[in-house]
Amino acid sequence: MALILVVDDSSTMRRSLQMSLELSGYRVVTAPDGQAALELLQQGLRPDLMLTDIVMPRLDGLKLIPQARQILRFTPIIALTTQGQRAQREQARQAGATAWLVKPVGGTELAQLLRNYLPVGAAPATSATGASPEGG
Repeated sequence: MALILVVDDSSTMRRSLQMSLELSGYRVVTAPDGQAALELLQQGLRPDLMLTDIVMPRLDGLKLIPQARQILRFTPIIALTTQGQRAQREQARQAGATAWLVKPVGGTELAQLLRNYLPVGAAPATSATGASPEGG
């Protein structure tokens, strides 16, 4: 079953995405900002896909993406943006993002994106448990 790293400074967004993904059978690890996500990657975490917000404290998504890309060469990295962040979408693409989703993320959009970008054989399992470095 696929492992997805969710990076967002909004605890509400992290929990929402985590619950949705886990209910779909994916394993999920969350990080509250780019620095925490980068530390997880440097410690050996290898997700099958990464969802990252753009605007975050400490290390924002535009700085996280190229650093994560050095570790996750072929892993899909999806930037989470708001409707008004058109310029940041292009910056994210140039930084190495595979695609983007506009927040709030709808379940149908997310499911389609996962089907398009997760490797073959990474389909969701019938049951899953999530892990979070911050314990929730």
